Amino acid sequence: MQYFQAVQIGKQRANKAQMVLFDISGFAMLTLTTKKIDGKFVPVGEESFVTVIKTDDGFVILLVDEGGFTKAQTKALEKEEAKKILDKVLASGIAEFPSKEIKIWTDTYPTVQDELK
Repeated sequence: MQYFQAVQIGKQRANKAQMVLFDISGFAMLTLTTKKIDGKFVPVGEESFVTVIKTDDGFVILLVDEGGFTKAQTKALEKEEAKKILDKVLASGIAEFPSKEIKIWTDTYPTVQDELK
C-alpha cells in the first residue's frame, strides 16, 4: 500500500473514532491515521477499543486500534469526569483495550483505566 493510500484510509478510520468519542465526551482530537509496521506505513486499524492514560494534566480517554495505536483522544480530565466518560464509552459497546500499554507515535504509555473503576 502506498503512503497516500494508508493516510486516506487511516484518516477515515480515525475520524470515525473521533466522532464516536466526541458524541460521548463533547470533545475529541484526532491523533494518528497511520502506523509503521515492519518499516511500512499502514492505516490504523478499523476496530476501536477504549483505554485510559494518565498525563501530568490528568486522565485521557483514548480510542485505539487492536495494536494499541491511538486514533482519537479526549482532553486531559479530572478523575471523576474521566470515569463517567469511560463508563459511557464502555456502555456504548466499545470494548476495553486488553493490553497494559498503548502507543502514541513512538512513545509507549501504560494504561490506567483500572484506576477509574
